[in-house]
Amino acid sequence: MSQEYAVIGKSVPRNDGWDKVTGKAKYTGDLKFPNLLVGKILTSPHAHARILSIDTSEAEKLPGVKAVITHEDVPSVKYGISPARWDENIFCIDKVRFVGDKVAAVAAVDEETVYKALKLIKVEYEVLPAVFDPFEAMREDAPLVQEEYPRNINTEIHQNFGDVDKAFAEAYYVRTDRFKGQRTYQSPIEPHSAISHWDRDKLTIYSSTQSPHYFQYYIAREFGLPMGSVRVLKTHIGGGFGGKLEPTGLEFAGAALSKLTGRPVRMFYDRHDMFAHNRGRHAQFMELKTGVDKDGKILAVHANFVMDGGAYTSLGVASAYYAGALLTIPYEFDNYKFDMFRVNTNLPACGAQRGHGHPQPRFAFESHLDNIAQELGIDPVEIRLRNARKSQTTTLNEFKVETCALTEALEKARDLSNWREKKGKLTSGRGIGIGVGSFVSGAGYPIYRTDLPQASAVIKVNEDGSEVTLYSGSVDIGQGSDTVLCQMAAEAMGYLYEKIRIVSADTELAPHDFGAYASRQTLMSGAAVKQAGEEVKAQLLEISAPGMGVTAEELDCREGIIFVKANPEISRTFGEVAREFFVKKGPLVGRGVYHVPKLGGKFKGAAVGTSPAYSFAAQIAEVNIDEETGEVKIEEVWDVHDCGKVINPALLHAQVHGAFYMGMGESVWEQVLFDDKGRIINANLAEYRLPTALDMPRFHSDLVDTIDPNGPWGVKEVGEGATTPVMGCISNAITDAIGVRINSLPLSYEKVWRAIQERKKNKSGE
Repeated sequence: MSQEYAVIGKSVPRNDGWDKVTGKAKYTGDLKFPNLLVGKILTSPHAHARILSIDTSEAEKLPGVKAVITHEDVPSVKYGISPARWDENIFCIDKVRFVGDKVAAVAAVDEETVYKALKLIKVEYEVLPAVFDPFEAMREDAPLVQEEYPRNINTEIHQNFGDVDKAFAEAYYVRTDRFKGQRTYQSPIEPHSAISHWDRDKLTIYSSTQSPHYFQYYIAREFGLPMGSVRVLKTHIGGGFGGKLEPTGLEFAGAALSKLTGRPVRMFYDRHDMFAHNRGRHAQFMELKTGVDKDGKILAVHANFVMDGGAYTSLGVASAYYAGALLTIPYEFDNYKFDMFRVNTNLPACGAQRGHGHPQPRFAFESHLDNIAQELGIDPVEIRLRNARKSQTTTLNEFKVETCALTEALEKARDLSNWREKKGKLTSGRGIGIGVGSFVSGAGYPIYRTDLPQASAVIKVNEDGSEVTLYSGSVDIGQGSDTVLCQMAAEAMGYLYEKIRIVSADTELAPHDFGAYASRQTLMSGAAVKQAGEEVKAQLLEISAPGMGVTAEELDCREGIIFVKANPEISRTFGEVAREFFVKKGPLVGRGVYHVPKLGGKFKGAAVGTSPAYSFAAQIAEVNIDEETGEVKIEEVWDVHDCGKVINPALLHAQVHGAFYMGMGESVWEQVLFDDKGRIINANLAEYRLPTALDMPRFHSDLVDTIDPNGPWGVKEVGEGATTPVMGCISNAITDAIGVRINSLPLSYEKVWRAIQERKKNKSGE
């Protein structure tokens, strides 16, 4: 029988909801300070060019300009967010590597003056040959984007588990398919922004960041400061999806400009700058070869991938590993080979977009598996049931999966959608398809190498017990983590959710936490919060026991009432006991910390993909195709998730709904486009085709129950994993509707129309 909780498992209101709907919430770009300057970065107009000279004299003379800086005015220490590949400078020193690369920066009294000053900076370039295709970039005679990477190979991975060749030889059926995933961009509603201010030797930065402690570490490292001399705060954030995880030129240039002028400086990206900064989804070229037995049981898989990484590494090393490592999680098989080349090109750098390297390979594999099912005459749901992972199993690349209800999710999605009545029986132009997804519940490694814990938390009870403050370095980027963590704190203490406030994502006040990435906060930050809350509760029960004539073990606390378990009428309030504690012992504080347990194997790259827990999802979509125009209308979707104990059902279903919206956009419409000079030609929200509310289908979000022993109260993630089944699900539905497989994303109206015409042509030729 499931335990009845007082606070968790309830759809309590978001604690930031009122501020956001009334406009009271302040984002970084809204903040005002006395003597605030405006800063902007001058970027390269060339994809690849040597910098011969930079003349800032005319810009410096412009009235209202307070500082102009280049690489000569800032540290030359290389930075990045993957310690294995620090390859960026604050400003380019010798050459620029993509259109949008950082060359100089200006601080002035207002935006108008800044833009005028940027036009007055004279940069002399020697244009160099550029390369925009990863396969061309790997040629021996290709121009090098980064001199330290021969053939422009930024990351090379070769993993081999079992005996793939033997399994292929013994397989009943072996199939090879090739797929392509496109570049996409996160497109959060709030542009990147940062305000930097030096006060003597202390640097304070307000930033729209997903990880203040990462920023603190890298900025301190770049400027040679102790971490305590850098304070990073995030205000409200208008979305991130991985695009605000790493420090940008805004934070580095803003810090340098503020130091030089002695005034606070607000740096910002406009929408075009955001696209050029990018760090969005890699374009991936994916070849999959799979061998199965006559019943469709997977025997072996070879994933042979190439990634277009752009000019710099960013989080690309991890993305490259994730692309192959996570393919082993949803389905059980014993033989696997993974080859990957992440290649530098003269395009903007790619990084960690929601799902971090995994959604496109899932699209490829789910499409590939449907092809195999069709060839063998097996129902697509059935072939997945025959291969679905079970609980208490270990993947062939040594990821331990404690809980997995993928079978139950598949069966529930099949029944909710009336799959049996629809598959193969819908009218022309209509189709139904299924996809499966999974993701980590927090990565098993930190991005910068350190022995610091993944998360920590402090809870302080007010002197009279009337209010509690939770201090956490976690970051709410719109997903509602502040609300969820307050619920977890209230449950752990036996207190009231409404009486808890949170101070989060401030490196001066909140203890260390790696922030919002890898869907880690509910499990990892939540574990630290739970421990802190339980410490507060234990102290209250201890001091209450003598006066109540029982031992601490005989007491409990729930919803602000401390009571004898055997006789609940004997009770005291949380507030009066907290006040007594303060009088007798001083501040009532609880502390919590979360260290990742030892995970994974010892082979190269084993850490990438290790996680305390994995979530799973099955998703079915029904589509309607206009065969005259190729227009794709997604009519209805059924999503069933295995995400452990649910802390806040309303927020969970909102996450799943939003994840589908994002995945749907990447499936059908979204693509970053470039001209033959490497310039983005649709870097705005008019021509970069995001779906709207009018494109959303009827959407059903449901759950299957699991309680994972590695998460507080049994939680697992639901943030990024909800994106992973979408592309494959829609791809399979479109294929079912038109009878033709399209192997490249996006599955645009034009591609669908052309596939229909080709099908008609082939049919008429018969």
